[in-house]
Amino acid sequence: MAAATNTQMRLVVCPAAELPPGSRRIIEHEGRSIGVFNLGGQLFALKNVCPHKYAPLCEGPLTGLATGDRPGTPALERVGEIVRCPWHGWEFDIRTGRSVFNPHRVRTKSYPAGFECIEPGGGAAGSVETFAVALEDRHVVIYI
Repeated sequence: MAAATNTQMRLVVCPAAELPPGSRRIIEHEGRSIGVFNLGGQLFALKNVCPHKYAPLCEGPLTGLATGDRPGTPALERVGEIVRCPWHGWEFDIRTGRSVFNPHRVRTKSYPAGFECIEPGGGAAGSVETFAVALEDRHVVIYI
């Protein structure tokens, strides 16, 4: 894992045992709400704000991706990897940050453990501020 930059603050979220696969934790830090997700052992973190109407995105239900070969034959894939905004139902792929309903225009990014990418968010393009997240000394850590 690459080292954090001098401008990043290390914030311990919780012991890793308290964030098992399939779970999430929402934390507050200096006025920011941040959702941390464990998807099959990979960690992702993003600002807890939907780009649509600024709802608490990470508090929404986790669901799957509805697919099908033809009309009337729906299937649910990737269960637990899609977060649905609790206000208006916009859905985002936690692994890629892409919106499910409009993947070419609206996006929220999420990064696996070890990546240290921070991107400002908000605005019409639909980006959401993301945070580097890692597992260090048996604790989940994000960098702000």
